[in-house]
Amino acid sequence: MTDTNPTPQSTASTASEGKKSLPFQAEVAQVLKLVIHSLYSHKEIFLRELVSNASDALDKLRFRNLTEPELMGNDPRLEITIAPDKEKGVLVIRDTGIGMSESELIENLGTVAHSGSRAFIEQLSKAGTAKDVNLIGQFGVGFYSAYLVADRVEVITRAAGPGQRALLWSSDAQSTFTIEPTTRAERGTEIILHLRPEHKDFLDEWRIRDLVGRYSDYVAYPIKLEKKAEKDEKPEEPEQINRANALWQRPKSEITDAQYDELYKHLTHDFETPIARTHFKVEGTQEFAGLLFIPRRPPFDMYDGRKPRGVRLFVKRVFIMDDVEEVLPPWLRFMRGVIDSDDLPLNVSRELLQDSTILHAIKKQITKKTLDLLEEMAKEKKDDYETVWKNFGQVLKEGLALDSEYKERIAPLLRYGSSNGDGLVSLADYVGRMKEGQEGIYYLFGESTASLQNSPYLETLTSRGYEVLLMSDPVDEWAAEGLREFQGKPLVSAMRTDLKLPLDEEQKKTKEEASERLQPLILRMVKVLHDRVREVKVSDRLTNTPSCLVLPDGGTPAFMERLLKERGRGIQHAKRIFEINATHPIIESLASLVQKDAESPKIDEWIDILYDQALLTEGATIDDPNRLARRIASLLTELATGGGLATKQG
Repeated sequence: MTDTNPTPQSTASTASEGKKSLPFQAEVAQVLKLVIHSLYSHKEIFLRELVSNASDALDKLRFRNLTEPELMGNDPRLEITIAPDKEKGVLVIRDTGIGMSESELIENLGTVAHSGSRAFIEQLSKAGTAKDVNLIGQFGVGFYSAYLVADRVEVITRAAGPGQRALLWSSDAQSTFTIEPTTRAERGTEIILHLRPEHKDFLDEWRIRDLVGRYSDYVAYPIKLEKKAEKDEKPEEPEQINRANALWQRPKSEITDAQYDELYKHLTHDFETPIARTHFKVEGTQEFAGLLFIPRRPPFDMYDGRKPRGVRLFVKRVFIMDDVEEVLPPWLRFMRGVIDSDDLPLNVSRELLQDSTILHAIKKQITKKTLDLLEEMAKEKKDDYETVWKNFGQVLKEGLALDSEYKERIAPLLRYGSSNGDGLVSLADYVGRMKEGQEGIYYLFGESTASLQNSPYLETLTSRGYEVLLMSDPVDEWAAEGLREFQGKPLVSAMRTDLKLPLDEEQKKTKEEASERLQPLILRMVKVLHDRVREVKVSDRLTNTPSCLVLPDGGTPAFMERLLKERGRGIQHAKRIFEINATHPIIESLASLVQKDAESPKIDEWIDILYDQALLTEGATIDDPNRLARRIASLLTELATGGGLATKQG
């Protein structure tokens, strides 16, 4: 999308020191319009989002203060205050956090670069509804939830540190916002919501207490409620209305499901509850506590390689950093939660984390705990596990190729479609019902389960009663090569040349006779397809289809080749083996025509058509589809008028 408006950054750089009016970027304006006019369910989440943002600002200050003590100066307070004013119809949320400079105000509140609003709009469109308020926090646009209840919002902020000035940001969520100098004695940020008349109930003390208790009780900082003093009365000290303790450090027996769920929502900005969790403490050489959750739905950016993992790191209850990828392997990146270590130094940096033996040990324990949780779900809560598998199985399978250390634990968690058509199948299920004498676990890889169900590569396997696992995720072929075997049974691709189906003496003799009988046709096919295939041979995997292309050792399936090419990662194409079905009428008729009229141009045309048909069956693209269409039309015309292959034979 091209933004024809000048960016706020460029306007700001030339503005004077006084009040300036700046345009929202186009995508931000779209988000604001959606928030105001469409997102109407659960309006109370605005308070959770703004308190969460305040908590993040306090986290950033406490972390930076470890190396920049001048930021806090003589004011050690780290707190959030909520101040309702019924007379003015205003609700104020203030913090003593890191604050914002002018450029940060513009970036955080006015542009798409930081807010993620373009992704928010795209996801909202995919959902087919403009009412899914659940998405708002996940896309980093939580601040805009203020406009669910307010028609005007002001932000007074002063960045931490000496020499910083206070600024006032203001907007009624139309097309522009203003920034001007103001006064604020202390660091931090104050958000002033001018509530719409129908939302004045959010100024009631009981309402605020209820929302903080439900959504923000375990924010790690005091949340205080400021009461307005009556005339001529001395103001009361603000009252703390949350417990502000680390939930993950408390015994599990003291924590309710609702409390776990609200902490998850605070950490993730997800509106739904998690589908599973694991809460643990590890003692011994390393001591740390962990609380990890599995989301009910996948995040929109799960396959964005640039997106870090969703785990927060604390050291001795002090927040250190978000999205710590060093504590989770990439194939568990869907997990969310917190890790709190007693052994890491408070001033640990990302550079130190990468080389930390302590963190390596923590990562190993977290991986084990997560796999324990998944195994428990697979055994005890099969329906929930099936949901987890459908949402995150594709990511989990990456571990088979990336982390050989864990493939023995990942393998029992795998689930696949089956040629038997009876839902998802585990490898243990498959092995438990293998036919007597069956040596391998057969699988077929392609674009979709539906297309694989009718694949010619299944023909002989299913006719012999063998079950075939159907794999349609792009990672599946890669993962199968990483796994290689399960319970001593090798994984065997139905598309590869090493299928090696067992043949009895009579079948071997029949195949040898067919190869000899069809030798003239095979030589003709080699001549026609010499630069396109590695060899031509009689197949023992086909029963109803005339021909197919088989992958040689080391070859990449066509579907995967196409995906890699689309992503700019093309690979060397390996020539296939062209297999023909000796008992198919087309092959028999072609062989007869080669014997009787070897010079017939129809032979080469039929060979080309069979090859193109095999390409399509494999999932590849053909170089000239129009040429194939013309040839098919011409042959159908001949057949319809009494000519064609059969006539040429006799």
